[in-house]
Amino acid sequence: MKRRDFIVKSGLSSVGLVAGTSAIYGLSKNIMANDMVNVGVIGTGDRGSGLIPLLNEIEGINVAACCDVLPFRLEAGLVKTNYKAKGYNHYQKLLDNKDIDAIVISTPFNTHSKIAMDALDAGKHVYCEKTMAKGLKEIDALVKKAEDTPKIFQTGHQYHNSKLYKHIVKLIHDGEIGKVVAFDCQWNRNGNWRRPVPKPDLERAINWRMYREYSGGLTAELSSHQIDFVYWVLGENPKKIMGVGGVDYWKDGRETYDNTHLIYEYPSGVKATFKCLTANALDDYQIKVQGDKGTIIIDYKQAWIYYENGFEKEYGDLDGVSGATINPHSRKAVPIDMPIQDPSKLALRDFKINILNNKTPISNVHTGAYTAKTVQLSLDAMYQNKIVYWDK
Repeated sequence: MKRRDFIVKSGLSSVGLVAGTSAIYGLSKNIMANDMVNVGVIGTGDRGSGLIPLLNEIEGINVAACCDVLPFRLEAGLVKTNYKAKGYNHYQKLLDNKDIDAIVISTPFNTHSKIAMDALDAGKHVYCEKTMAKGLKEIDALVKKAEDTPKIFQTGHQYHNSKLYKHIVKLIHDGEIGKVVAFDCQWNRNGNWRRPVPKPDLERAINWRMYREYSGGLTAELSSHQIDFVYWVLGENPKKIMGVGGVDYWKDGRETYDNTHLIYEYPSGVKATFKCLTANALDDYQIKVQGDKGTIIIDYKQAWIYYENGFEKEYGDLDGVSGATINPHSRKAVPIDMPIQDPSKLALRDFKINILNNKTPISNVHTGAYTAKTVQLSLDAMYQNKIVYWDK
């Protein structure tokens, strides 16, 4: 990456709910192409090796290094770079490479904080996959470290970079569905969430999501995206968290729950539910935002507005909304029509732009920390069978 005199980085506290990437989408290709960011991917399992092809497609990014402690996982990452990247079996060796400008962390959840802090100490920009960090002390330590360095820190809640999601948040803030009163979120699957293990001694290394020492289970891996979205809309953390779960279906020695049911109460009075199943996939992923004038239902790539009686709108009279595809569940649904783009690719592209322009990401260390703390408190509520209150 070219070295340049950066302007003073905008304050992290100024990010709030502002969708700060809208201006940088207009940067000229010349500005984007004149600088090359050399990236190292730490953790080349399913997620890490899945991100490499997206990184390869982004002009100005060069995947120069891969790291994984499992040789076959490292090989999977190197294959995705056509063996142009250098391979490492320990992340510290990768961080010692002075040619690496930035890293992507896609390792097991419990390792995020230590690797990210070491990367910042090594002078690297950091893109840390969700959930940002495990444990309240580890979250606070990472926030402090990121605040004390001029390097960019971006958290991988990629829906912040989705044009559809940003448009929906703007509609809600503009009052399109009136006063928000509730969220109903789910992420249901029908499968055991288990990866094949070539040797028994690799069980925990490969299926780390099944074990509490390394993982936050369904809450950290799935619900965290929706928890992050609710914070994005409301701008507040839950004041009260309740939840239950259990290992009730997949009796295979796992420790993290195979079903989770959470209820949050926010300071504004809004209530939110978050459900994850692994034995029934009906409706799969869904966020339902309910207001006194209407409801917005969101899936991976589409969304619809259902207006309450007396607040109906004609198709096409709302910016970004059309009658192109009617939701089969109701003829009263008004589709929200936005271009479909991969939010992970958009997030990685913005990571590069944020580095080159010294811009604080909209999904940054503070927004990532709020979601990570909420995840940790949710785990506490379920595992300890108690109501947990957010400590102001």
